[in-house]
Amino acid sequence: MKKHKTQDAATGERIAKRLARAGVASRRGAEKLIAEGRVAVDGVVLSSPALNVSPAAHITVDGKPVSAPERRRLWLYHKPRGLITSHHDPQGRPTVFDALPAGMPRVISVGRLDVNSEGLLLLTNDGALARRLELPQTGWRRRYKVRVFGTPDEAALAALAKGLTVEGVRYGPVAARLESCKGRNAWLSITLREGKNREIRRIMEHLGLKVNRLIRLAFGPFQLGGLPAGEVREVAGKILAEQLGGRE
Repeated sequence: MKKHKTQDAATGERIAKRLARAGVASRRGAEKLIAEGRVAVDGVVLSSPALNVSPAAHITVDGKPVSAPERRRLWLYHKPRGLITSHHDPQGRPTVFDALPAGMPRVISVGRLDVNSEGLLLLTNDGALARRLELPQTGWRRRYKVRVFGTPDEAALAALAKGLTVEGVRYGPVAARLESCKGRNAWLSITLREGKNREIRRIMEHLGLKVNRLIRLAFGPFQLGGLPAGEVREVAGKILAEQLGGRE
């Protein structure tokens, strides 16, 4: 295999990081693209992500040039129900990215909301930032308004603050509070830090409750507020820098 000048060098940056900063995919997703033989640098197809690339390197994915990374940007998106948080759905269902307004650059999501969930979804053009913000270590709380069918046990909700294990999966502390009841439906306020796959739905099922509406209201310092469903609002660069603090 032809060896690049930047390979194993102290200069430049890892190819997966460059692809992530360019908004192609998260670092993990970029490593998968490389393993599939879809990434080339200066005309040479890569077989390993163990490569540093210089700013001048010509990078392609599936034969298409990858543009130089833009400045780091973040958007708030009010995800409606019925959309998949994925760039490609094997079943052909509509995706979040298909529904974004014209003129949006290529972006990836910070975490996910499942097809039946709605509310605040953060979008960014920087895959490295997306990965960092979705990790529990970031410490950002995710706040939800959740409607359930059934009669909540307030003591059982309070006990979630200690965390629990459901079918072998350990979930961290969850702050859950009963807001209101009407008939057989109840609204809950739920706050957590991890956001594992279908975490709220599985925990509620464990308590004998069925989620029939789930709305994310906040992700860390960013709020859904009055943003209409299906609309996007960019976070000002100054505000983003302030909120990231030492995470830059």
